[in-house]
Amino acid sequence: MLQHLGQQIRQLRTQKGKGLNEFAKELHVSAGYLSNLETGKSETIKLDVLEKIQEELKILPVETDSSFSQRFRRIEQNVAELEKKDPIYAEFLIQNIENSIEWFKARSK
Repeated sequence: MLQHLGQQIRQLRTQKGKGLNEFAKELHVSAGYLSNLETGKSETIKLDVLEKIQEELKILPVETDSSFSQRFRRIEQNVAELEKKDPIYAEFLIQNIENSIEWFKARSK
């Protein structure tokens, strides 16, 4: 997935006439990191870097239900961070969400 995204980033960056070093400075990343991202050598991308790329290049589709989707992405990020610090509590939260959904589904039948 990131390789395809990287190709799109490079294509749009060059279409806008931005050099690798210039764009890397705007993103506050190294030129090496941006190059690795564009060539698919990097397996991860930080959310803040992705947001800056989106602002500059409009590479991702804009969602109409952005508020709801944004909340779920924020929850996902927070639980992922929590899992690193306290995997038992993160599992507890996920299990509660899953159980609550099943309870509401069964209740609405």
